[in-house]
Amino acid sequence: MDVQPPRPSASEIDAIARRLDRPVVLVGMMGVGKSSVGKRLAAILGCPFVDADEEIEKSAQMTIPEIFANYGEDYFRDGERRVIARLLGGNSPRVVIATGGGAFCNAETRALILERAIAVWLDSDLDTLVERTSRKDNRPLLKDGNPREILARLREERRPAYAQAPIHVVSSSGPHVNTVSKVIQGIGQWL
Repeated sequence: MDVQPPRPSASEIDAIARRLDRPVVLVGMMGVGKSSVGKRLAAILGCPFVDADEEIEKSAQMTIPEIFANYGEDYFRDGERRVIARLLGGNSPRVVIATGGGAFCNAETRALILERAIAVWLDSDLDTLVERTSRKDNRPLLKDGNPREILARLREERRPAYAQAPIHVVSSSGPHVNTVSKVIQGIGQWL
């Protein structure tokens, strides 16, 4: 059973939110809960939430699966880097950004995030990733092969990049509010 630390109090959360001087960027594998946790985190911190994948789709005027199918992964990663750079250069330093699973693995994108934001690696066990990614059929990297095997391989390949994030939080199969509490505590320690 996943033992949860005590939740931060309203005054602790307020103090952390007031000290935020840069975006909080959530990185990690697809299915780890970056968007779900990000929305809740932004609401608690009283700041906007942005899903980088949604911003990429708006910019490209097509879905991510369409971008992959029509132009390939390299093209997508270049567009992803440009969109994240734009989001990090915005007027509001207080924002929570959820990135796509491979974004932080791109050296240029990772350097931008590490320089301009607070990077939080949301991690999860393989069973949780498999269960969560099976809920949607819009994952281009899982289309050709066994999703469990692909996720296991990607998780190991990407681990060294994700490990460069200064905050590491394990997202379990329980309620996302537990993960949000851990993220807030990690940000408070980082600040």
